[in-house]
Amino acid sequence: MISRALQGFGLRSVTADQPLTANQKILRAIVVVTLGTIAAKLVATAKELTVAAWFGRGDAIDAFLIALLVPTTVIGFAAGSFSAALIPTYIRVREQQGDEAAQQLFSSVQVASLGFLALVSILLASAAHFYVPLLGSAFNPGKLLLTERLSYLLLPFIVLNGAIIIWSAVLNAGERFALPALTPAVTPLVAVLALLMFGGRWGIYSLAVGTVVGSGLEAFLLGCVMRARGFRPGFRWCGTTPELRQVLRQYIPMLAGALLMGTAPVIDQAMAAMLKGGSVAALLYGNRVVTVVMMLTSAALGTAVLPYFSQMAVKEDWSGCRRTLKVYSILIIVVTIPLTLAVIAGSSWLTRILYQRGAFTAADTAVVSSVQAFFALTIPFYTWGSLLVRFISSLQHNQLLGYFSLVSAVLNVLLNLALMKRLGVPGIALSTSLVYMISCMLMGVAALKLLRRKEEKSRA
Repeated sequence: MISRALQGFGLRSVTADQPLTANQKILRAIVVVTLGTIAAKLVATAKELTVAAWFGRGDAIDAFLIALLVPTTVIGFAAGSFSAALIPTYIRVREQQGDEAAQQLFSSVQVASLGFLALVSILLASAAHFYVPLLGSAFNPGKLLLTERLSYLLLPFIVLNGAIIIWSAVLNAGERFALPALTPAVTPLVAVLALLMFGGRWGIYSLAVGTVVGSGLEAFLLGCVMRARGFRPGFRWCGTTPELRQVLRQYIPMLAGALLMGTAPVIDQAMAAMLKGGSVAALLYGNRVVTVVMMLTSAALGTAVLPYFSQMAVKEDWSGCRRTLKVYSILIIVVTIPLTLAVIAGSSWLTRILYQRGAFTAADTAVVSSVQAFFALTIPFYTWGSLLVRFISSLQHNQLLGYFSLVSAVLNVLLNLALMKRLGVPGIALSTSLVYMISCMLMGVAALKLLRRKEEKSRA
């Protein structure tokens, strides 16, 4: 029975002389990325446990998290948007014009994207004295000064991670998934080593330095891997081609949408800073386990499906797209709902086991476990949303994602205001889950309409 079901979904086992179907390739890529992500997340979790035991929910960790917030937000919307805009066009150029044309497109996009991130870093450095007090509105003067100094130290993190994200995406487009999934373990490993070696003398500054040095080493390793695989990660401008303009046209609405969605963590943490002390840290700690689960469900899925959706779009294989959407939507329901219920049921136990030691008290556990339970509701919608976003991006209709992001940003603020008054910092977590649920439903309707339109055009 199981074999027949898998055969119907295109996930059945094959003999050596049978080529893999698109769904089988996606499943294989998901397994590879998931295993690599688990390894990287184990290292990241060890880092979080070390940081929690070292700093608890004190002022130093609050300052570090707020200082890191802006660089990670910029990376999320700017570099991530470049990748989503690049890969569908990159694959089309590679399939239709050859590897050299694809390499030239990659080189030009790399120069444009990393140059843009360098400019953003300079602007942020000049404006840190203005935006840090806004993000840490409830911080005392000493805590604000520490946050500002950490902000300057962490700004190189932006350009380094921009290179990491873009290089990883191009490797994934070449169906090379393992090493890009493993290299994220480097940065938290180096950060922990820096904390253990220099934390007694430098305090929280050792964590900031270790984070930047780790990301630099991660970028270096990826660059070496790219050269070994035949890519040229050097910086070379190859001119403004129609393909580059296509990438930029897709990037602008993607950037606008990512900017709106990227402000959600900023808004959430800034609003948490208005509550009693330690609320920012509670929000971050409460999201750690959920983030790990979503990395295992959505990040691996999103990484795997974008290249194959893009290939199917180039070939106008709309029945293949529909089949893939159906198969992985069912698998998402089957996998994520039990995971969500398990995280909610075991939230107090997980928080106590992971964090309750050193400066982290039983009272902290009560707050963080409530935050974690509400964040867990995000898991099914975030995972399904990652599938839908990749499909819409592969069709190069990123302007729709911009519209949905605007709706989500407005909802996030309104729901935060309503729920944090009643529930405190756990209300902010519940607001996040509700926003993802609504956004996911909107994207599902849009994806089905786009697919139906493509099918009708193909039959005409």
